[in-house]
Amino acid sequence: MPDLTPKAHYLMIGGFLGAGKTTAILKLAEQLRDRGLRVGLITNDQSHGLVDTALLGSHGFAVEEITGGCFCCRFNSLVDAAEKLSTETRPDVFIAEPVGSCTDLKATVDYPLRRLYGDDFAIAPLTVMVDPIRAARILGLETGKSFSKKVVYIYRKQLEEAEIIVVNKTDLVSPEQLERLTAEIQVQFPAAQIVTASARDGTGITPWLQLMLDASPKMRGSMQVDYELYAEGEALLGWLNCTAQLSSDEAVDGNALLVSIAERIQNALAVEQVEVAHLKLTLSPDEGNDLAVANLTRSDGRPELSHSLQEPLETGELILNLRAEGDPELLRARVSEILQTVAMEYGARFEVEHLEAFRPGKPTPTHRLAGV
Repeated sequence: MPDLTPKAHYLMIGGFLGAGKTTAILKLAEQLRDRGLRVGLITNDQSHGLVDTALLGSHGFAVEEITGGCFCCRFNSLVDAAEKLSTETRPDVFIAEPVGSCTDLKATVDYPLRRLYGDDFAIAPLTVMVDPIRAARILGLETGKSFSKKVVYIYRKQLEEAEIIVVNKTDLVSPEQLERLTAEIQVQFPAAQIVTASARDGTGITPWLQLMLDASPKMRGSMQVDYELYAEGEALLGWLNCTAQLSSDEAVDGNALLVSIAERIQNALAVEQVEVAHLKLTLSPDEGNDLAVANLTRSDGRPELSHSLQEPLETGELILNLRAEGDPELLRARVSEILQTVAMEYGARFEVEHLEAFRPGKPTPTHRLAGV
């Protein structure tokens, strides 16, 4: 007899660093759970110690983390993660978040999944999310700090292959700015369907989710990608992951401490003229499920708390992920100095357990298909 078990939906949410993917994925997962559906999440990073995994896991979702490269270069690990989630929780919907500096996902992830595992997954159209302020600068609508041309090459390639482009953080721009931006995106990337949303307050999440679940992906040829230029763009980015244990003889305000760290890093890198792509920090007490989360998504922005601790704490774990266009060793030096300085100001101590700073290596996809 034929297998009548419905296929699990597979949603891939891409977009450049700082676009708000993790917040959006959390909103999507919560809506799916409210519908009575089981959800499995797959996060991705060049190294381990990922804020996204800690944040999503703290909300009770089953999460698998793939490290050591993007989905395109760790395709078999992506499949293994899906199989592990299937065995343990049998998700109705998988949501996968690739590395924010990754592109060419249709050819290296989407099409191979369809060809090799099309009987197991109903694969949704590829979504790429953008921060409206960053996008307006890159597309020439606004002035302000941005990235160098080789990094912008990756950003634009992400939009070129997108089937759905979500302009996120609509609460940060005026209706007139949003209208200009969506019109320009449609002109420059006419193959994509444009959706506007604010993951922070949930606006636009429901119709976007339904679009991904209902729409049929377009079968089109893979885009042309200059992998040498792609690799050079990624190599301009500094990657830093840090995990440290906080301890204090008296309870400290973890929310204020976290924001202070973010502000010090922002100021230090501004002096060095290093453009921040995304700075993410979490602080969680050793007992309980409380969590503070701080974000900074560009050098001239401001750090914000998206989750706050309810009580002061004496011990806890800090996870810090920094992505910036700058020298990794400079990032390492500044972060190390700032952690100890801020800890002393709060009468606390940080014991660093893991600190890694590097540049991503050249992408080498496991598979690359011209189409399906």
